[in-house]
Amino acid sequence: MRKRHGIIFARILIGTMCLSAFCVLSASKPEDKSRKQSTEEVKLIHSDVLYKNPRDVQADVLVGHVKLYHDGMYLDCDSARFYKNENTFKAYGHVKMVQGDTLTLTSDTLEYSGPMMQAHAQGNAVLIHRNTKLVTSVIDYDRLEGVGFYPVHGILYDEDNVLNSDYGQYTPAINEAIFKDNVVLENPKFNLKTNELYYYSDTKVAKIVSETNIVSSDSTFVYALRGDYNTQTGVASLMDRSHVYKDMRDIVGDSLFCDNEAGVSEAFGSVVLTDVENRCMLTGNYCRYEEQTGMALATDSAVCYEFSEADTLYVHGDTLKMLTYNQRTDSVYRDLFAYHKVRMFRRDFQGVCDSLVSHELDSCTYLYGQPILWNEGQQVFGEEIRVYNNDSTVDWIHIINQAMTIEQLDSVSYNQVASKEMFCFFENGVIEHNNAKGNVYVSYFMDEDDGGRIGLNYTETPELNLYMKDKKVHKIWMSTANGVMYPPFAIPDDKRYLPGFAWFDYIRPKDKDDIFDWRDKKKEQVLQKTEKKVVPKQKLDDL
Repeated sequence: MRKRHGIIFARILIGTMCLSAFCVLSASKPEDKSRKQSTEEVKLIHSDVLYKNPRDVQADVLVGHVKLYHDGMYLDCDSARFYKNENTFKAYGHVKMVQGDTLTLTSDTLEYSGPMMQAHAQGNAVLIHRNTKLVTSVIDYDRLEGVGFYPVHGILYDEDNVLNSDYGQYTPAINEAIFKDNVVLENPKFNLKTNELYYYSDTKVAKIVSETNIVSSDSTFVYALRGDYNTQTGVASLMDRSHVYKDMRDIVGDSLFCDNEAGVSEAFGSVVLTDVENRCMLTGNYCRYEEQTGMALATDSAVCYEFSEADTLYVHGDTLKMLTYNQRTDSVYRDLFAYHKVRMFRRDFQGVCDSLVSHELDSCTYLYGQPILWNEGQQVFGEEIRVYNNDSTVDWIHIINQAMTIEQLDSVSYNQVASKEMFCFFENGVIEHNNAKGNVYVSYFMDEDDGGRIGLNYTETPELNLYMKDKKVHKIWMSTANGVMYPPFAIPDDKRYLPGFAWFDYIRPKDKDDIFDWRDKKKEQVLQKTEKKVVPKQKLDDL
């Protein structure tokens, strides 16, 4: 008899403790008076045993194959306490709540409020909605709002995606999941880590709302603060100075579009594309990079930065395009194309032209369309200029058609050489030797050792070799030269300045910021392209 009383007392004690826990749960969630409440009663469909507990007279104790129904929701469990007057119940053992044909919630225990249509599931809690499964130890599910919460670590499985977090919220009606604290999204193609994330199971899109790192299986690294990332296609639309880094190339902009599978990235607004391996950088307000072709394109205030040990070369044009060949090999090389209104600046070297092509393989840069180059007090120009480099330093220059090199001595005096073709050789970044060929005209000033001026030497010759020393004319060699020496007071104007002479200091870039200010040549100083004479075709009858 004492044993039976002990069992009854234990049951009463357990029932009292469970009721107290339910009261605490209800007290922790104050009733929202503005919230719509359900008036439909919870219905008991089946129970093997039903009895009253004398210590909990408000509850119907249900045992064995218990089945309850409320407003479109069925619940199965091993046992339950049903508070009919309050329209609530507590379910225990193999609890399974089914809503419609798309949502199932299973757990060890579940407390349910009919008026509020809220369920609190504990112990091995699993919420399944179509192909999405949420696994955790505690789930609060609000049927009226259609939202499930978990305040402890949980895992959401959605086809290929596995999402871990310390807190989460899932809304099946709109397929939206919100994850917070230590969020990790694992996928066979990538791994994502952040502190807060929105995920949509219908579109497989992860909405980035905080600092996020994404590492793909192909070693692509994405750093983002805000944007959308499609976990199926690898397409990302990012904002707030996000980064995409791969193969030692980093692209960042105010907004960024990245298609990882296609290998295409586009950035907008203050874009910076850095190529660490090739020591160069592209900037502009629009930039596009294609991984498969190795093509990088920049427009709208576009600049190419060529980094070298000596200094940085800044190249600006309306459009800049860089192509990289033989990627991921030891024989990688690249070409740079600059289109329209090209301006360059380096402390020891400046230039302007309409378009430019730079081939790294042969270390040559081709300048077209009224090209001009400056090196300290030296200026060269012609119809076309080819610059050959040696380890980012100018080695020699080839000027084709209407070639002219000018050295400024003072505000009115210039040494000049004009010819059809010209070669300028550099030593340590300074012109050391000048070779001119074809209709060579020379006008240079002769000085005494003490600096006194002797006069102007005007010469015409088929070929000229001029050697510089300490940035001054040191030696001149000519073949079959015809020349005249004019004293300083008797220099005629047509000999002081050779035909085609122009000092383009008003065009010359002054610093790295001045490369954006395009200035045209004066109309009378524009070179008119020479036309090649073509021998007329002859017929046999004419011979």
